[in-house]
Amino acid sequence: MTIVTDATTKEKKKKEAIHPFNILFIVILFMAILTYFVPAGEYERLTNDAGQTIVVDGSYAQIDSNPAGFLTVFQAIHKGMVQSAPIIFFIFIVGGAFHVFRDTKAIEGAFASLSAKTKGKEMIMIPIVMIFFGIGGATIGMFEEAFPFVMIMVPLAMILGYDSMVGLAMVLIGVSAGFTAAFMNPFTVGVAQGLAELPLFSGMLPRVGFWLVYMAAAIIFVMLYANKVKKDPTKSIVYDVDQAREIDRNMMGMEKITKRQVAVLSVLGLTLVVLAYSVIQFGWYIGEISALFIIMALVMGLVYGMGFNKITKSFVKGCEEMATGALIVGLAYAAVVILQESFIIDTILYSISSLISTIPASLSAGAMFITQALLNIAVASGSGQAALSMPIMVPLSDLIGVSRQTAVLAFQMGDGITNMFSPTNGLLFAALAMAGIPILKWFKWVWPLILVQAVLSLIFVTVAHFFIWPV
Repeated sequence: MTIVTDATTKEKKKKEAIHPFNILFIVILFMAILTYFVPAGEYERLTNDAGQTIVVDGSYAQIDSNPAGFLTVFQAIHKGMVQSAPIIFFIFIVGGAFHVFRDTKAIEGAFASLSAKTKGKEMIMIPIVMIFFGIGGATIGMFEEAFPFVMIMVPLAMILGYDSMVGLAMVLIGVSAGFTAAFMNPFTVGVAQGLAELPLFSGMLPRVGFWLVYMAAAIIFVMLYANKVKKDPTKSIVYDVDQAREIDRNMMGMEKITKRQVAVLSVLGLTLVVLAYSVIQFGWYIGEISALFIIMALVMGLVYGMGFNKITKSFVKGCEEMATGALIVGLAYAAVVILQESFIIDTILYSISSLISTIPASLSAGAMFITQALLNIAVASGSGQAALSMPIMVPLSDLIGVSRQTAVLAFQMGDGITNMFSPTNGLLFAALAMAGIPILKWFKWVWPLILVQAVLSLIFVTVAHFFIWPV
């Protein structure tokens, strides 16, 4: 008996996924080791009339080395938590609010009532949902704002006969594809064009064409996988994970939606309308959106007849479920803190920029895309990466014969594509935690799409360089 138990224990250890905390701590250690081999350096920076901090081209100079010490590595974790506190608490609030929503079982009731109409047509939901989020990413710069919907789409996808990966992908792949191939994103296209001294949102028509192709590739990828899972659930890459979930796949058709659940769904719909309108018109961000979700949870609970005590308990339970995902964001930020405090980010940027200047003009546009993709691993913020890199990439593009519009395109494509696998993108890890999907399973599933998107990005940048915006 003891031998069998030991063997079983060993087998469980082999199958157990690596905890995301351990993966990110390895990344932090790797960044710390880099500080001993990469020279410290700085660019001069100045603030322009728009209040933006920009890098002064040609001002790079090496400074005294400041490698990360033993204690520094662990201090960076705390500093990363502090720097990312707005996002961490946003995740807690969203988790709490949507747990209240889930406790009303409004979604299950809605799909139970609509089961007859949707039977055999479930696949149409995938392009509709992905296009919705793709438009959000392309126009208003939606990215982290889409993550709360993961908690809705994962159980919905499973009720429809798919798996949790499809639910996550509809949100995450949809918004990421839209964000990457954006045509009106104020945080990437807008900031980059401003720094490049181009008319705001100019060159929109080619970008819309790129967006359509990019979205089509993403939608086809998800639909092909979803169709495979629909035919044979055991083909799901997260089959073992989903078997442990408390979701009744036979709920559709068992109960009809109640009037209270209709009211709850109405509150959700109104919340989404207010969210979209306010982001566009008033520039709402994490603080305002968090307040909106707290109000949503409170109103939903009261409409459903839960009472204040039950609402509070449900909200707290949701926060508990989000603890891992929220703390992952802080750990990811810790890796960036290491790079910042050791002053090697500018050295990495300088080295890559110098390399590009030696590449033939015919390949330089693609090289700029690759550069921006690598840089995004160190600088996770789209607008932050634009402010850091474009003041250097713009004069560089002038020197090597690449138009400024193409330089902006290379930036936005490079900035977006690594969001789906970057180890410093805490929001990605938070979304995976929300969906309950192990990191390694996600990487294994998504890499073919990333490869396709990388090829498409290189094609877009090259076509733009030679045929759309030639110098």
